[in-house]
Amino acid sequence: MFKHIVMWRFIDGANGKSKQQHAQWVKEHLEALVGVVPEIISLEVGVNVCVAGTAYDAVLVSAFEDADAMERYKVHPAHVAVAEYVAKVTTARVVLDAEQNAAGELV
Repeated sequence: MFKHIVMWRFIDGANGKSKQQHAQWVKEHLEALVGVVPEIISLEVGVNVCVAGTAYDAVLVSAFEDADAMERYKVHPAHVAVAEYVAKVTTARVVLDAEQNAAGELV
């Protein structure tokens, strides 16, 4: 299995929304892709509750059969629509892609 983890920092006030509103929008729209994008095995988005200045605003944790499946997800039109919005309201983004072994551990 293949894990795709992304964290974002949003622009407060972009498109008239707070960071919290952007994070909630992203959560709702990415989680709605489950069942729409066939490559998704699992997908969840967490919204930050920490006030530390180093914290990111939201995190995506998703699973795919392999890296090729994740690449198909990335170009699926439903995902592209969400990604286009995110790109306009984001100040920082970090990504980790990792293999997961049979025991469920990241390697």
